[in-house]
This record gives sequence, C-alpha cells and structure tokens, in this order.
Amino acid sequence: MAKYSKGAQKKVERAMHEKKRGQLKSGRSGKKVTSRKQAIAIGLSEARESGAKVPKKKGASKKSASRKSASKRGASKRGRSKSASKRRPSKRSSSRKSSSRSKSAGRKSSRSRSKSGRKSKKGR
Repeated sequence: MAKYSKGAQKKVERAMHEKKRGQLKSGRSGKKVTSRKQAIAIGLSEARESGAKVPKKKGASKKSASRKSASKRGASKRGRSKSASKRRPSKRSSSRKSSSRSKSAGRKSSRSRSKSGRKSKKGR
C-alpha cells in the first residue's frame, strides 16, 4: 500500500518544479527556496492541508525522545562530577577576587596617602 497519495505526489512535484524555476517562496519570510528538502516539505505540507494521504511528521517525536534520553545521560554524568566542577571555579574565583582586592587595596592606600599628605601640608 502506498504511503503517499497521488494528490500528495502532485503537490510535491509542483513544488519541485517551482523551486527549479525560482518561483517557490517560503511562507514566513517570503524568501526564494533553494533547498530541495525544503521544497519537498512545502509540497507535503500543502498536501496535508488539502487532505491528501501523507504520513504524520516524524521529526518532533524523534527529537523529543532523543532529548529525554540525552538529558537522563547528562544528569547521571553531572551527578558524578558536580563536586569536582564546583571546586574548580570557586578556587579560580577566589584567587581572582583576592588579586583584584589586593590591586584595589593598593590603589586605595595610594589615594589615602596622597590625601593624608595634602591634609598635613594644609595643616602646617
């Protein structure tokens, strides 16, 4: 038994011919379609709208299933290395903070010295 009806095949064929002539445009942006796959997708979507026999879209169900399994795998990996990954940034950030503190402390001390020097000159 055929997966696609004759009407669906005609829609895809028409879309492919329009793509070759440069007349096929995408629905949203209105740009010219240059991809063969995109032309086929447009033809199939038009066939679905007209009620022709076309299989359901597979993309969404496959992607969500693979994302779920990937997130499970990632969660198990994250659980193992969480403590190690948390330690590293804290050491780096603390060393950065201390170096920035020492720099700012040096600046403050030089400023305070110059101000104290000015005050003592004025007082004399």
